[in-house]
Amino acid sequence: MDTLKPVIVEIGETLENPGDSLPLTGSLPIDSYSTGEKEFTLADGVSYDVVLTNAGDGILVSGIVRGHAEGQCDRCLEPASFDISGEIEEYYLFEEPEDAEAYEDGFELVGPDRTVDLSGAIWDAMVMDTPFVVLCRPDCAGLCPMCGANLNEGPCGCAEAAEQAWVDSDENPFAALKNLKLD
Repeated sequence: MDTLKPVIVEIGETLENPGDSLPLTGSLPIDSYSTGEKEFTLADGVSYDVVLTNAGDGILVSGIVRGHAEGQCDRCLEPASFDISGEIEEYYLFEEPEDAEAYEDGFELVGPDRTVDLSGAIWDAMVMDTPFVVLCRPDCAGLCPMCGANLNEGPCGCAEAAEQAWVDSDENPFAALKNLKLD
């Protein structure tokens, strides 16, 4: 899944005047999502806790999205999990601005029926709080590049064998010193 279903909030007359605010909580039954080539599952979906505030020329939405994601460790390929706790901050303008290019990151508009769709803001918060490198534990040793053994379960012996092969190799610039006799 690369996007969410619309999360439509009717602002109606509740946010009629500047300074008016509306707290809103909810949850979304999202089973999974992906970032790049990485797939994550969300057993309990995600929850959001936001406040919508009339800022005069638009609606400011700020809050947090939370969830618990599970995926695959980038080092050892075992299961890995992490908590999502991403900040939501989105601004929905009442009218399209005269100078739309002044908004570098683009902008959203309040719908003609006085609604806003929070799905984009929730999605962005989830993806932005997903770690670039997912690990099963902070000190994950990963896989042996020679034999593929999971080094979290113990050494495989390849490193020692490779080191010894290097010491004994003719390509080792210090190999000539192994026969050096110092009296």
